[in-house]
Amino acid sequence: MTSSVAHVPQAKETWPNALDALVAAPGHHSLIFENECVRVLQTRIPPGETTAVHTHRWPCVLFIRSWSDFIRRDPDGKVVLDTRQLPLTDKPTPNVPTWQPPLPPHSVENIGSTEFNAMHVEIKDAG
Repeated sequence: MTSSVAHVPQAKETWPNALDALVAAPGHHSLIFENECVRVLQTRIPPGETTAVHTHRWPCVLFIRSWSDFIRRDPDGKVVLDTRQLPLTDKPTPNVPTWQPPLPPHSVENIGSTEFNAMHVEIKDAG
């Protein structure tokens, strides 16, 4: 699944550090590795859970380890992505890398019956 975020509504530089995934949603994001070039995060969202509003400041290579349908909402609660509405050809294959641009403030609700589990290899200062 290639993320199809067509427009990032505000510059990532203006997103407060308090909205960083590790700060704002630590119950669902954990740091695996970090240096000056990359940061590797693991995201785990059990069925029925919703993350706090957070951002992903850098683009990343995303590895979906286990898939579950989800709803992504903006900070006002407006649905920006419901994966149930994606064509089957756009749903990811586990462990196949995909590119994801920076994500503006959002929350994610796991509406499936299995855990959503992903690794984000964020590329710092990738422009």
